[in-house]
Amino acid sequence: MSHERRIGRVERTTKETSVLVEIDLDGRGEVDVATGVGFYDHMLDQLGRHGLFDLTVKTDGDLHIDSHHTIEDTALALGAAFRQALGDKTGIYRFGNCTVPLDESLAQVTVDLSGRPYLVHTEPENMAPMIGSYDTTMTRHILESFVAQAQVALHVHVPYGRNAHHIVECQFKALARALRYASERDPRAAGIIPSTKGAL
Repeated sequence: MSHERRIGRVERTTKETSVLVEIDLDGRGEVDVATGVGFYDHMLDQLGRHGLFDLTVKTDGDLHIDSHHTIEDTALALGAAFRQALGDKTGIYRFGNCTVPLDESLAQVTVDLSGRPYLVHTEPENMAPMIGSYDTTMTRHILESFVAQAQVALHVHVPYGRNAHHIVECQFKALARALRYASERDPRAAGIIPSTKGAL
């Protein structure tokens, strides 16, 4: 049974940033990302590859100030593109979860493609403040921005970890897999909206 590919494309331009995001939920994990923030590129690469999403991200931001606007606006556009690609959500699993270890760190991610934005996020305190030019307090803000535009309920929990790089990276890997599982088409639910309300 052939399906139309689920593709989202969002362009977002402000005085602070210019962002282009394209995502294909039915891809092969082919990623072309350039935000000017190296570690963020690395995380978006994880998202595409482990989610099997074909992902293009091109962001030109005011990095002479700092990376905040670039990271935030990219996350907003990514969430909007993801929601666009989901369409009416007919036939998807809707719920997904994944637990990913990365050496000493562990991330547990659960998602509901509910149409209602909500984030619960916990990670170890006293993390190193920076990973390259990436401010580690931005991880939660990325998730908040993505959730607001994607309109999903997302619970991300890192019960333990020491290395900041590992703590952040395992969150993105687990998020990728949880989103993949939730957005995949359920062969037993073809043509069915996975909600008792009849809409998501």
